[in-house]
Amino acid sequence: MLGPVILAASRSDKMRRFVSAAPGTKQVVDRFIAGETVDHVIPIVQDLTGRGLEVTLDVVGEDITTVEQSHAARDAYLQLIGRLKELGLGERAEMSVKLSMFGQALENGHELALANVRPVVEAAAEIGTTVTLDAEDHTTLDSMFAIHEELRKDFPQTGCVIQAYLFRTEGDARRLAANGSRVRIVKGAYKEPASVALQEKAEIDKAYVRIMRILMDGEGYPMIGSHDPRLISVGQELARRAGRKLDEYEFQMLYGIRGEEQNRLAAEGHRMRVYTAYGTDWYGYFMRRLAEKPANLLFFARSILTKG
Repeated sequence: MLGPVILAASRSDKMRRFVSAAPGTKQVVDRFIAGETVDHVIPIVQDLTGRGLEVTLDVVGEDITTVEQSHAARDAYLQLIGRLKELGLGERAEMSVKLSMFGQALENGHELALANVRPVVEAAAEIGTTVTLDAEDHTTLDSMFAIHEELRKDFPQTGCVIQAYLFRTEGDARRLAANGSRVRIVKGAYKEPASVALQEKAEIDKAYVRIMRILMDGEGYPMIGSHDPRLISVGQELARRAGRKLDEYEFQMLYGIRGEEQNRLAAEGHRMRVYTAYGTDWYGYFMRRLAEKPANLLFFARSILTKG
């Protein structure tokens, strides 16, 4: 299995330098990363929303080591919200944040991350949009869920992410579905030990379906994060059985992957949101995209060979 090897490489400084310097890297990175700055990403947001899609924006760069960097991350999101406000895009574009980027792993990181993310959530609410807290490795999740619960006291529309491969997730899904949360379900893209996570694709897919059913039957707003045609079809059927209208759940896919399918779902009346990442510190995000799907890795390898 190449996925675990690639995920291990995502934490290697030596591999970071090699991948960054490879001749074909830029071509592949540009497929998944919508630019380095707000000025780069805004035209893409306008294009996507103009085609009936919705967007969630991620400023990449979770590997921070100082409090000052966590403040810079907060300010980058506040700058983004300011631009969305200027252009009247608040109702079509939300934000996704990784709490590690807001200082979660630093000393007193839980309090620091909460203090940094709160003004972002407040500013998002002021322009008619919201924030979803991304899930990271399993050691961070209790803190993430606690921050999510705290933010929802004042901003109940704040979302969070759950990962199907973790053993804990069905329980988390039942809790979140009961209290009306906005919940994105993904398969999971971190290297996790067998003691906490399923390792086989078939078992992960089965867990994903079980968790979708819990969310669709619950009181919250499910967000189905998948490019898998079979899981998308199952999600549609579960929504139908639960009596959900088309605006009572949504599908989410990554920028640069299955664009035609994104357009098709939107044309059928589904809410289709494109997870759009931008920024200069793209390496960790990029490597997880390679690990998720072998075709992405083959595309990267071909690019290196043809550009070298």
